[in-house]
Amino acid sequence: MRILQKPIFKKVVKKLYPSQKQELDEAISAILQTPTLGVLKLGDLVGVRVYKFRMQGQQMLLAYLFDETTETLTLLALGSHENFYRDLKKWM
Repeated sequence: MRILQKPIFKKVVKKLYPSQKQELDEAISAILQTPTLGVLKLGDLVGVRVYKFRMQGQQMLLAYLFDETTETLTLLALGSHENFYRDLKKWM
């Protein structure tokens, strides 16, 4: 399976501590095992899935797209709930 990262996602991941990156890697591997794990969004974010997980006690949201035909996972954004969907709509 191919994994792509959008620049917004890379920018956030770059600022994480190693322990946080390890928790993020665990979340991504869970998504790779079951690509439909995240909640499918409607409206402006049609096709986007959001997976919620805990990172050092704080709930984080990971937005991604999964294309079944090409087996491609595109990581769009990572962040806390505050303004997450507003910013995601702006980037889309």
